[in-house]
Amino acid sequence: MYLSFYQLDRKPFQISTDPNFLWLGDKHKEALATLRYALMDNKGFLLLTGDVGTGKTTLINALVNTLGEEVIVATLLDPGIEKDDFFSYIGKAFQLKQTFSGKGEFVHSLTDFLNRAHEERKKVLLIIDESQRLSQELLEEIRLLSNIERQSHKLINIFFVGQIELNSIILEPQNRALRQRISVNYNLNPLSAKETGQYIHHRLKVAGATKSLFNAAAVREVFQFSSGYPRLINVICDRALVTGFISESKKIGAQIIKECAGELKLQNQKSRSKKEKSREKAAPTRDQLKSAFTSRGTLIEKLLYMILALLIVTWVAVAVNYYYPQYFSLTKTPTPELTTPASLPVDDNQIEPGEQTSIPE
Repeated sequence: MYLSFYQLDRKPFQISTDPNFLWLGDKHKEALATLRYALMDNKGFLLLTGDVGTGKTTLINALVNTLGEEVIVATLLDPGIEKDDFFSYIGKAFQLKQTFSGKGEFVHSLTDFLNRAHEERKKVLLIIDESQRLSQELLEEIRLLSNIERQSHKLINIFFVGQIELNSIILEPQNRALRQRISVNYNLNPLSAKETGQYIHHRLKVAGATKSLFNAAAVREVFQFSSGYPRLINVICDRALVTGFISESKKIGAQIIKECAGELKLQNQKSRSKKEKSREKAAPTRDQLKSAFTSRGTLIEKLLYMILALLIVTWVAVAVNYYYPQYFSLTKTPTPELTTPASLPVDDNQIEPGEQTSIPE
């Protein structure tokens, strides 16, 4: 669309990881050197982490492209699989049997393969991309693969590549044994403002540009928007070239970058608002369920307290009746009958002579 307008041979800011556009900043060069050192020195486990869009996959591809035939490489791009599928995938990647009747057969076949590779002076590398998606079960199975070794030599190198949260996963108590075996750990940071300009210039040059298409102010705005993340740099620069072509601007300035940044942010806000609306639609149902469970829980708690109070009162009553029965007589004490003196019988023999009996009126 804009290639002929800017006299370019190809699109310079494609998101795909084209090795022809590979540009490494200081941190990326250091990370690549670290990866090569860990592999050539048979360090076993290596951990490479970085935020989304920092160029981890690009860096791994760059490493693989520099390796010769003396290194046998297998890359697992989607680790969110079951254990049996993992065994089948590794078997196929290393040209073993594609199906195994069980874990024992897989380990036996892999051990033979690793020993043959060692005798042929070849190194074996397993790269697991997006490692933060590994299940705990599969993570433990991968750790056990490192037990296949000789007395003083690792037979397989395993690189864990993932987002920053992978560090937290490795630090969990159940992964203590795995953490102790990771000999090299490197975190990949975004590009600096200076490196952002160098990155843009490099990709334009590879695409066939004979002059700079972004002025210094535009580069600063690109860095402001992307914070040095290569993926975001590609997104906004490609959008800027389209906008520049529409407005027939031979040079991309800060205003075009600001306009594109505003459009991209607006799209992100719309995307977030749609997600929020969908959550709001589901929210009443969740709130109602929460309210119902809360009310039900409160009612049950009240009933339990009432039952408990009744039991306590009953127990106290029984205890008092047992130890102090006079307070809890079950029969009514009979009330003595009062008889009037007129009804009392008088024995005449008991009256002395001369005495008189008088009955009060």
